Amino acid sequence: MRSTLKWIIVAVAALLLVGGIGMYLRDRPLIVRIAPIEKDVPIQVFGLGTIEAQTLSKIGFETAGVLVELKADHGDNVKAGALLARLHSREQEARVAQARAAVTQSQAAIVQAQAGVEKAEVTLKQKIEVNARRQQLVQREVVSQEAAADTKAAADFAKADLSQAQSAVTVARANLNQSEAILAIEEARLAKYDLHAPFDGVVMARHKELGSALNANEPVFTVVDPATIWALAYIDEARAGRIEVGQPAVVTRRSAPELKMTAKVVRIDIESDRVNEERKVYLRCGGCPLTFHVGEQAEAVITVGALPRARLVKLSFLSVIKGSMATAWTVENGRLQQKSVALGQRTLDGRVEIVSGLPEGTEIVNGPTTGFRLGRKVTIAAGDKRK
Repeated sequence: MRSTLKWIIVAVAALLLVGGIGMYLRDRPLIVRIAPIEKDVPIQVFGLGTIEAQTLSKIGFETAGVLVELKADHGDNVKAGALLARLHSREQEARVAQARAAVTQSQAAIVQAQAGVEKAEVTLKQKIEVNARRQQLVQREVVSQEAAADTKAAADFAKADLSQAQSAVTVARANLNQSEAILAIEEARLAKYDLHAPFDGVVMARHKELGSALNANEPVFTVVDPATIWALAYIDEARAGRIEVGQPAVVTRRSAPELKMTAKVVRIDIESDRVNEERKVYLRCGGCPLTFHVGEQAEAVITVGALPRARLVKLSFLSVIKGSMATAWTVENGRLQQKSVALGQRTLDGRVEIVSGLPEGTEIVNGPTTGFRLGRKVTIAAGDKRK
């Protein structure tokens, strides 16, 4: 009996001790951190995208043929108008030579026709003079009327011959114009057998090799203008409303995460992606490295504004978030309370601005997240006083 009583007393004492410790832990002041007022807080928007080129062209020949000459390769710097490749063009060169011969022939025909005009003019002048003298002799009755009529007819025939010769010149000139037009067409066709760089740039890829049989407009090179390299960022529509052209940004490439490249917004697409609900934003870097890889993944952080003074709290410390309203733990007269607060701008590190809802002298709790209950006494962490 004494042994049993002894164990009962020990058990009761243990229970009282545990209960006492529990009550102490439950009622002792909880050390909390509060959200201070911060100054000049940047508001930023994050976007994931790729490195792209505004000016990128896949170029090829406008005509079909066999590739017989290549003047550029991957990575080469090329100037606008530089010859990059050439197709087999012997047949077209023959057509050009034939057209040039036709032009020469037409020029000779003009010379011949002009000579005919000069001859006809001389003949007409002679016939007119003979006719004039013959008409005078008729009046003197020295020659017959029939002879005078013959000379007048000869003068009329000479005049008609002159008109015909002048028409021949007009026809010859028209033929020359036609021959020159045909020559221009054939030379233009011959020019299509040469492929030239459309702008100053870098050959990003060469798609064909010597001897390849090409169809018209089949790509041979991809040329990119390094001066037009920019970052394309996809921004959630819910965060894109404050983005404007000219705002500063920082771009980070996946291959060089330690390199933060300063940039600015240069274009915002008018049309959003209907499926992903994202907006395309383009950023250009002023002093970016010369090396680039089109299509490389990149991260963009755009600064859309700043808060001169703001109280920020982590979203994880708020509850019952409905739109721009939420419930926050506060400190009033040294005890925990809950208040409904209005939310403002959000930062990239998961904090949100408390716009209103805090009475004068009330602090908002910014951690920890356990042991909270209404009315519990709290102690603000050392050095975490309101500023």
